[in-house]
Amino acid sequence: MSNKEILFPEIEKVVSSFKLNDITPERKKTLQSLIDFIRFKVENQEEIRLNLICTHNSRRSHLSQVWAQTAAHYFEIKNVFCYSGGTEATAMFPKIAETLENTGFKIHKLSEGNNPVYAIKFAKNESPVICFSKTYDDEFNPESGFAAIMTCSGADEGCPFIAGAEKRIPITFEDPKAFDNTPQQTEKYQERSLQIATELFYVFSQIKK
Repeated sequence: MSNKEILFPEIEKVVSSFKLNDITPERKKTLQSLIDFIRFKVENQEEIRLNLICTHNSRRSHLSQVWAQTAAHYFEIKNVFCYSGGTEATAMFPKIAETLENTGFKIHKLSEGNNPVYAIKFAKNESPVICFSKTYDDEFNPESGFAAIMTCSGADEGCPFIAGAEKRIPITFEDPKAFDNTPQQTEKYQERSLQIATELFYVFSQIKK
């Protein structure tokens, strides 16, 4: 059975709605550096480690981590390991878990407290993505040989150098936090999640197995 048939059905339905051809040429140019990094690793049969980074490791970096791991599985790209981190640790914003759950991910909260740990599954027989807020250089993350993907302009501007990164790739997204405590919050978080998902699915669609 192909991996394309064993995402959870709700996620599969969302993925089938992605319009990869609608991504603008300018945005595709931004994504090309990540495609090149992954393609090089695949061609050389090396592990692919992606550390998705934003300032607080609370919203965009977690969405990116989860969707990147899901896309790698969907397109059957092996040895992809996705992490996330921030320039400071806070907590994964609860709306992120809610947004992913509404998309069909199965979420188990492993711990409570100020910085809960979440296990997020996209398929029955795959390991969950572990999400909690941490700095990008936390011991949970890789020390070397990874691509540092800057998902917010704040982290991109504030961290010109990421120790241990083999490549530093800015792919920034607008912060859905701007819509917190507004009637548009749920809609805007979903919108940002789907943008991130669509662009990362485009990236992995460009990799030849």
